[in-house]
Amino acid sequence: MMIIGVDYHPSFQTIAFLMEETGECGEQELNHSDGEAEKFYRELKQRGISVRVGMEATGYSRWFERLLGELGFEVWIGDAAEIKAKRVRKKKTDREDAQLLLKLLLENRFPQIWIPSPENRDLRQLLWHRHRLVQMRTRIMNQLQAVAMNEGYRWKKKLFSAQGRAQLEKLSLAPWASRRRKELLELLDQLDPKTAELTALVEQEGKKRPEVVQLMTHPGVGPITGLAYVLIIGTPERFPGGKQIGSYVGLVPCEDSSAGRQRLGHISKQGNTLLRFLLVEASQAAARCNPDWRRRYVHLMMRREKRIAKVAMARKLAVRLYWMWRNGWDYSQLVEFGSHAGKLVIGHGAK
Repeated sequence: MMIIGVDYHPSFQTIAFLMEETGECGEQELNHSDGEAEKFYRELKQRGISVRVGMEATGYSRWFERLLGELGFEVWIGDAAEIKAKRVRKKKTDREDAQLLLKLLLENRFPQIWIPSPENRDLRQLLWHRHRLVQMRTRIMNQLQAVAMNEGYRWKKKLFSAQGRAQLEKLSLAPWASRRRKELLELLDQLDPKTAELTALVEQEGKKRPEVVQLMTHPGVGPITGLAYVLIIGTPERFPGGKQIGSYVGLVPCEDSSAGRQRLGHISKQGNTLLRFLLVEASQAAARCNPDWRRRYVHLMMRREKRIAKVAMARKLAVRLYWMWRNGWDYSQLVEFGSHAGKLVIGHGAK
């Protein structure tokens, strides 16, 4: 078998390799644009060599992972933070990085992480696409609010009702301001049906998955949050307990404690930004519609700041959804048995 450590960049990759049978080793730089990298791996396949490739988790590498999968090669994706912590010398080059990856593979110390399936990754694109379109629509709506407020009108949500829009269109504006209003309204008219269509598709995909329907029984959790949670968490068996879920989605504080003194900072914001955003929004929706969540939220808000209370409730929601999914409960069963009912959990981190 050939073991290859790959320091991947969007335009090229630096590799360090070792043939286990012969002991042959070497380094090489492969370009992507001229097909040099693809040719290299296809030649290995033609020669009948089995290959294991190790690389850090990075962006813009989907085509490369698909290529290796098509050729039947093993692909190990490593935790970039853990790999960085294993670097001893304060010297970082592409060659050094490739050699480090190869060394970790050979010593069986490579910090391999869970990789979602191609279907999972593609379905995430639906959620991201909808999320970005919603963000674009929000920016357009904010600009229209600014146009109205500059003319002395502050209609808030009423601006986007039929009556409010008619009043906005009747405002007498200067030529360029009038063109801005016209084109912003046209963009809004284009985004509204597209966003509604994507929302309907998300709801259809959510209904196909029993675990999503199960999570949607929790107050404030809709098909978007439920589907995103299932796709990004993958499987509850990856985590030994709820504390690891909070850390995985980046809703726990950074810690820099020493000499018996605890120092906690802002939340780590590690993990998927979309899921973290949706959990905060869903926890706020739960606080509006559920008296128990409202009471907890107000209590936290009185003790701490409002933003801290929001994050705390989002973390609580993430943990609750984890226990619902892991134990196969709906919301009524969660309330009856509590989120900590079950087997004793020992362990740390995600598998």
